[in-house]
Amino acid sequence: MKAGNVLRIARWETTRSATSLDRETAIAFVVVAVALAAIVPAVVTTGPTPGEGIYRIGVDDDSPYADVAASDPQLAAVQPGSDADVTVSPVGIQYADTAKGRAALSTLRSATVAYNDAVMADEPDQAAAFPVVVSLTYRPQSIDVTSAQADTDGAGSPTTGGDGDRTDTPSTDDAATGTSPTASASGGGLSGLLGQAQSGTPSSISPPFPLQSLVFAFAFLLPLNIVIQAYGSSVLAERIDRRGEPLLVAPVSRGDIVAGKTLPYFAGAITLVSVIAAATGAGVLAVLAVAPLAALFLAATFLGAMFARSYKELTFVTVAVSVALTTYAFVPAVFAEVNQIAAISPLTVVVDSITDSGVSTGQFVLSTAPPGLAAFVLFGLGTGVYREEDMFTQLPIPSKLLDALAAPLATPRRAGVWTALFLPFVLVAELFAVALLFVAPVSLSIPVLLGAIAVIEEVAKSIHVFAAFERGQYRRSFRTALAVGAASGVGFFVAEKALLVTQLVGLPGLDIGRAAFAPALRGASPGLLLVAPLVWHVVTAAISAVGAARSRLAYVGALAAAIGVHLAYNIAVVVIALG
Repeated sequence: MKAGNVLRIARWETTRSATSLDRETAIAFVVVAVALAAIVPAVVTTGPTPGEGIYRIGVDDDSPYADVAASDPQLAAVQPGSDADVTVSPVGIQYADTAKGRAALSTLRSATVAYNDAVMADEPDQAAAFPVVVSLTYRPQSIDVTSAQADTDGAGSPTTGGDGDRTDTPSTDDAATGTSPTASASGGGLSGLLGQAQSGTPSSISPPFPLQSLVFAFAFLLPLNIVIQAYGSSVLAERIDRRGEPLLVAPVSRGDIVAGKTLPYFAGAITLVSVIAAATGAGVLAVLAVAPLAALFLAATFLGAMFARSYKELTFVTVAVSVALTTYAFVPAVFAEVNQIAAISPLTVVVDSITDSGVSTGQFVLSTAPPGLAAFVLFGLGTGVYREEDMFTQLPIPSKLLDALAAPLATPRRAGVWTALFLPFVLVAELFAVALLFVAPVSLSIPVLLGAIAVIEEVAKSIHVFAAFERGQYRRSFRTALAVGAASGVGFFVAEKALLVTQLVGLPGLDIGRAAFAPALRGASPGLLLVAPLVWHVVTAAISAVGAARSRLAYVGALAAAIGVHLAYNIAVVVIALG
């Protein structure tokens, strides 16, 4: 790859895209840019207020509850004669017997408690105003549901606490419940908060949730979804209109072409992300964390555009890419202040950067290395089919996928290399499976996770091998199948040692994380721990390869058998490790 060729192609792509942009698309980009420019500063200055004014409270202006309604953004004060969800009158409080009415009453109760706490905070004698104060510290605890019970030894019996008499509080358990000066939080879901503590009245204690930071983090994803639309359209236009032929006959490599075409869009995405980072108070680290994610968005879109046969199929591809990658990046970040599992998402680095929480080297590597490596592999697969026989033919998507997977497999040794290169996808898929299952009971989550891991890893070790046999890259013989299977198994075994990075952020500290990434055989020698996984990977990969060498149907059956053997091994290891 030559820098001069890449920059020349990038300049050509920039000028061509600018001149070919139609008026409707340009207007859409301007509208989205203006919306982003307006939304981000508004969120920065005011913060997110979900459900603002959703509940109507009928109350007179001279009622104490008028101040309560004004203090909570979810409540909107109206005259008692209006159509209100809750009405406050001298004879009592009436509410509509509907789901919204009951929710409005609950919100009014919470707002009243908060209002009373604020009034009491202005009292000179704080000991009299708040006779009960709770200090809550999050402590580590196993999430083994087979024996764990809720820890209540540290909690005192409920006592009556004063919330003041300035406003009559509707009946609520929270307003009249106190606890002992110290309390211990149970459950593994809060294990990421070790050392953090909260102190205040019982009603003021609530689990931390970085809502504003998450809104900011989501704003970083919006430019990526915009850029991939233009990028995918550019790649597909070269195929449909055959505008890519001059590049194919030019004295430049396919790598130069792909890199040059991608560079302007990647630079545009990073520029937009940098602007958002400056507006939200995020640092350079946040931009560096989003950069591999931006590359992954572009890589997945590029490969999809190489497969799509029409703009309709491209729309389906870009929507699927957007939904899948947005889910992968955003869902784990929701737990940024709750659990170590959030470290798998680059957006967690963004949240930590905004909140000045600090990011360790291990966390940064875990959140950025998998998407960065996955982007590299996807670009490699797309570059493999950036040739005339694939670009300008209307082949079905599965057929082009097989071409892309088979193209780099010239020798059996290459099968092992590409199996190793698929590790980022395996890591991303398994980490995401852990993120989805870690809140479930261990008795359910671990068996489901083990099954998911078996499917993910066996497909990763065999799908390209099947493609190579289908496209005639390998001779269909039992001996060749064994050689290719052994190479694939060894490649996976060597590459999976990169999973040790998960230990840097403590994922094996979770039962489900330990089952996925760090099971240990009790009493086993280090030699056995090293040899057993190697043999198991080679055997299962060889089973799938033998089936792939015969036929498609035989491959499906052999893959199912390999998954079964893999699952049995996983269950045996985890049972021994956790038993």
